[in-house]
Parts: sequence; C-alpha cells; structure tokens
Amino acid sequence: MRLIGRYPLASVLVVAIQRLRARPRALIALLGLMTLMAAGGAWAAEEIRYFRIGTAATTGTYFQIGGVIANALSKPPGSRDCDRGGSCGVPGLVAVAQATQGSVENVDAVASGRLESALAQSDVAYWAYSGTGLFKGKPPLTKLRAIAALFPESVHVVVRADGPIHSLRDLRGKRVGLGEKESGTLVDARLILDAAGLSEKELKPDYSRLAAAAAALDHGDLDAFFLFGGYPVPAIAELASTVPVRLLPVGDEVADRLIKKYRFFSRDTIPGGTYSGIDDATPTIGVRSLFVVSSDLPEGLVYDVTKALWSEPTRKLLDQGHPMGRRIRLATALDGVPLPLHPGAERYYRQIGAQIPEEASHVN
Repeated sequence: MRLIGRYPLASVLVVAIQRLRARPRALIALLGLMTLMAAGGAWAAEEIRYFRIGTAATTGTYFQIGGVIANALSKPPGSRDCDRGGSCGVPGLVAVAQATQGSVENVDAVASGRLESALAQSDVAYWAYSGTGLFKGKPPLTKLRAIAALFPESVHVVVRADGPIHSLRDLRGKRVGLGEKESGTLVDARLILDAAGLSEKELKPDYSRLAAAAAALDHGDLDAFFLFGGYPVPAIAELASTVPVRLLPVGDEVADRLIKKYRFFSRDTIPGGTYSGIDDATPTIGVRSLFVVSSDLPEGLVYDVTKALWSEPTRKLLDQGHPMGRRIRLATALDGVPLPLHPGAERYYRQIGAQIPEEASHVN
C-alpha cells in the first residue's frame, strides 16, 4: 500500500475530495491527476526511488556533471521506454544532483547516509576512508565505496614564462602559492614537493586563494602557484591571456614515486593549446573525481546504476554536455581508484571483463 506520510494514499485522496467540493476548479484538477495516475497503471503501483548525487557549488564542474549523470540514471515510473525515445536509466529511479560544499562534505554525507551518492576527489576520498591527510585524527569513513573514477583533475604548477623557473627543483627559495591552509591542494602540493626532493621550509610559501595567487603572479609578487583542477581552469586561462605563463612538468621520476606511494595519483597530460601561449603538452599527474556510494546501498541498485552510467545513451549525454563529460570513459573507470568498489559495481565490471586492480576489489 502506498503511503503519504503515515496515511494510505486512498484515504488522503478521499479527504482531499471532500474538502475541495466547494472549489470546483481545484476538484477538477485533482480528479484529472487521479485519472492520469490510474491510466499510468505502473506509475500508481510502482514505488519511486530517489537517488541523490552530492556535487559542489552550482557554478562548478561537479554540479554540472552531476546533473548530466542524474539525467542519465533516471527513469521515473510511467516514463516511455528507452527505445521509444524515453528515459534510459534505472527503472523506478529518480536521480537528482544536489549542491553541496564539495568533496569533504560529500564523503561525510555518503558515509553517514545523508546522501545516496556523491562526487569527490580521489585523494579526499582516500584520506576519509583511511583516516589520514585532511581526516587525520578522525574516525575512518570505512563505509565509502567506489562506483567509478570519472574525469581527471590535473596538477597545474604555473610560473611566468619570462622567469628562471623551469622545473620543480627550481622552486627552492622562491615565493610559491601552495593553496589555502587545510585545503586538499596544500596537502597534495606538499606530497609533490617531497617527491621532488623539496620541503615546504625551503620555499617562501603563500597560502592565498586561487584568485589572489593568480593576481600575485601577474603582479610579480609570487613566482609560482599550485592548482588542482580539470583543464582548462578559467583562472589560469584568464591569467595566460594577460601575461605569458608556462606550466612546470611533473616528470617521470617524480610521478613514479608518487603513484607508487599514493594510490589516488595517476599520470596525466595537459595538451598543448589548452592555455594561450603554451603550445607544448605538459606531462603531469592528477587525482580523479570519483563517483562514491555507501557500502549500505543494495548490490542490485548499485549494479543497475553502474550499468546505466556506462550505457550508450549515457555516453551521448556526456559527450553533448559539459566538456569534462567527454573525458569520462569506461576505459579509465578504474584508474586511480583508492577505495574498494561497491560489490554491485564490481559485479558489473567483472561481467564485462574489466581488469580490476587488486586494491579496488571489495573482497580484499
């Protein structure tokens, strides 16, 4: 029996009809709605399942990508079949993108059951799962599970093109923006410096926000700054349009050390032409945005969600939406995943013959 609050749906409708007898137009509208529900059949009988996807601010990439994924996963009761031009998602599922403060809030909300799923940086998810990094001293969020790695968020180390800095080692003694205190960028910048044989004490560190760091580089008050983001990053693109800049490469030696030690890092390349005046490709590393859920979610539901995520209709939506959607690929779905997969997701990948990294298998 379907309920509204604590009451049977039929009882609620009877009371509503009685109260609306003196309001003919409202009564007609209600009766019309009842007719549609009866005609739908399956709509009236099938229970709607809601599936929230935590993202970030509404102006950011996470919210826009989350909206595309929500659209792809949804197939409300009564909707037309996929082959008839209708919804192609999970039957009975209504997915919605929910704005949040970002990765840190998202992993906590998923682990505590306040959200069914979320997008989160792989490094933040790893720290939360293991109780390290930004989450050091806090109880590990061991219920976190992965569905897939989505798009990369690349390490940018920006310097002026007319300056003397050509490598990470050249940062010694220089004024370097490392990200805001307690930010993921700052923690990761420290890891990169360490892999390059540098320490924070050997620099003149700055902890300004991105906009302030870019302005300081433009005015000559900083020599370099770090940033993690999916390219092209608007702030860097704007800076490159006004002052010649270049990106420092993260070479093989540094990348190998980082990837061997930290599961959430993966290799990446920022293509030439991404930013004005930078014609050559820049080898770097990055973290990936993860699609995460709780281990409490049913295996069947997560299997259906994973299958819908990698369906051909979803591929079309991703290619037509935000530019980062085109970088969400099944071939890289397990790259840099630092968490166990949810059993439902792992079942899907095994069925299609995907090679699952040992550390991502939920059975380990």
